[in-house]
Amino acid sequence: MKTMLIALAALGVSASGASAHGQDHGDHAVPAAGVVEGTGVLKKIDAKSGSVTIAHDPIKALNWPAMTMPFKVADKAMLAKFKAGSKVRFDLKGQTITAIRPQ
Repeated sequence: MKTMLIALAALGVSASGASAHGQDHGDHAVPAAGVVEGTGVLKKIDAKSGSVTIAHDPIKALNWPAMTMPFKVADKAMLAKFKAGSKVRFDLKGQTITAIRPQ
């Protein structure tokens, strides 16, 4: 048990399995390094806080099913050209979107 807790702490996962965004991904943890691509629909854009809510398709690289969840963006300026309802492709590093483009 102690070894598992140490491993979870190294991955940045709490004992409850909840992510920083309040979603319980269980075994769907985000890898610490690398960029993963996803596709989905922007449901909500909060340019002031630099976050978006995306209904994303399954992300096989992360073993995530399709779901709707919030993400932080690395640069708030990238949100200026999008509106709710836009279909997008996005690059994810950790749980931060580093690039977003029309799908």
